[in-house]
Amino acid sequence: QVQLVESGGGLVQPGGSLTLSCVASGPLVSMYALGWYRQAPGKPREFVASITASGKTHYAGFVAGRFSISRDSAKNTVLLQMSSLESADTAVYYCTAPAPTETGIPTNPSWGRGTQVTVSS
Repeated sequence: QVQLVESGGGLVQPGGSLTLSCVASGPLVSMYALGWYRQAPGKPREFVASITASGKTHYAGFVAGRFSISRDSAKNTVLLQMSSLESADTAVYYCTAPAPTETGIPTNPSWGRGTQVTVSS
């Protein structure tokens, strides 16, 4: 079973930046795609971004060049750098593994507990 621990959430003003971090541990985690979802109040959880073990990235359309996902394979850590944040980005952000890639959506991924991101003036 993969364990995932997120950090880095907080309150940021519109137009600001924030970087989320997720440390993954467990068997085979270095082979998994790692990724991020988010869930805003009253809305379903939605895919944000993922990165494969080889470094190939995938983004949701609403990211529009504002977010960047990266991973440190030696530390089994995935980062989500977010910029030009908007109020619509307010949500709980969850780390997941294995994450969706062009090959499909995993049926039973592991999830972290989430980290709150609030974009507000």
